[in-house]
Amino acid sequence: MIRAFLRSKIHRATVTKVDIDYEGSLSLDEDLLTAAGLVPFERVEVWNVTNGERFSTYLIRGEKGSGEVGVFGAAGRKVTPGDLVIIAAYAYLEDNEVELFRPKIVLMEKGNRIAATK
Repeated sequence: MIRAFLRSKIHRATVTKVDIDYEGSLSLDEDLLTAAGLVPFERVEVWNVTNGERFSTYLIRGEKGSGEVGVFGAAGRKVTPGDLVIIAAYAYLEDNEVELFRPKIVLMEKGNRIAATK
């Protein structure tokens, strides 16, 4: 049996910009992508802690060291700059892979700086 498990999570990042006229995606500072083990064009789920909205989209690489968390396209209607979000990606695992698997968790602090990784 194959099951879906949390693979990566960026916890409580702050949205820095929104552009509903862009063709749609989520830009993340390259340092955040690396810390969470995420890659451009990977599908993610986004949960807005501030207002409860949820959406899925794909990632694009933001400027390294910028702290950027940009929401573009229609998803931009579900956030405003300053909102706190959780960004999650999943992996599909066989039963024999589950016991040894551990997700990458990135905890954020103000300014979209990494506070800790687990």
